[in-house]
Amino acid sequence: MSSMDEHILKTTKEIVVKFIETGRISPSGFSESFKSIYHTIDETVKGSTDETRKEELQDD
Repeated sequence: MSSMDEHILKTTKEIVVKFIETGRISPSGFSESFKSIYHTIDETVKGSTDETRKEELQDD
């Protein structure tokens, strides 16, 4: 697992725990919510990285 994946996993966990604490997600919905939030963060982070790389290549 790469460092980026570990950061995404930890961030997802923190968000889900906070949502459970505030009552926005029930503990019984953890599995589905975790997957959804993880995929959203993963796409956002890695999508941003891909866009940044494309821009850097175009600038060269």
